[in-house]
Amino acid sequence: MRLLVLLLSLAATSAAAIETKVVKDIPYKDDVISLTPYEQERCKLDLTVPAGAKGFATYVWFYGGGMKNGAKDLRTEYCTEIRESLAQAGVAVVTPDYRLSPKVKYPAYVDDAAAAFAWTVKHIAEHGGDPRKVFIGGHSAGATLALLVGMDPDRLKPHGLTLGSVAGIAQVSAQVLTHYTIREERNQPRYAITCDEAAPAFYIRKTLPPILTIYAQNDMLSRAEENQFFVTTLKAAGHAENYSLRVDDRDHGTVGHNIRNLDDPARLAILNFIAKQSASR
Repeated sequence: MRLLVLLLSLAATSAAAIETKVVKDIPYKDDVISLTPYEQERCKLDLTVPAGAKGFATYVWFYGGGMKNGAKDLRTEYCTEIRESLAQAGVAVVTPDYRLSPKVKYPAYVDDAAAAFAWTVKHIAEHGGDPRKVFIGGHSAGATLALLVGMDPDRLKPHGLTLGSVAGIAQVSAQVLTHYTIREERNQPRYAITCDEAAPAFYIRKTLPPILTIYAQNDMLSRAEENQFFVTTLKAAGHAENYSLRVDDRDHGTVGHNIRNLDDPARLAILNFIAKQSASR
């Protein structure tokens, strides 16, 4: 396992914040006529950009909630604070809503995540960003969505994109085996171990985008171990741009939610990862 070395200095984190601009509730699916009412309600995103900047990197961030709960404006997910914190450091943030189980079942929410990422690649230049520097990530179930989109080329193919369109994946405490909500949708026990086409680990190979894996010292039961397994298996497969960080004194919630804090180690790791990978794009 390779531990990500945090290169950002304390001085950089305390520098004056960049002014930001927010554009809310942008539909990310174009064919409105064919969308269900639930898609029209949920398939929208907020975009936070560093005001006046050009050529910046963008991070598409999916919140958690077990694929059953969550919203981009929900206080408990801290999406507003996370996107503002990262944008103040010069990285634009896209926070999409997506359809939730049980109103829909797999792969509907994964398809939504892919559509939100594709919208970003195709439209971020209109807002000053560089479409070659679009990253994807999230927390918990949102991190699982990010991995499925960023690791399986078939998720992006309908949008005319490839895995080469993914500048990198920075995920926090994903379930890398088949998610328990998907298992429940299939009438399987919550803890029945499954690794099929709905599992990020199913797509591990040498030729993947760069990946940063972050998890908590006191993560939920088996989640830290799943992420350690994921990192180790990527290494075994020969995946070179494979980084990880275990954040001490964090649990499953705070390892993601505390990214809003300027001195949070997960925040610094994400910013460093984006800066490093952007330099090579």
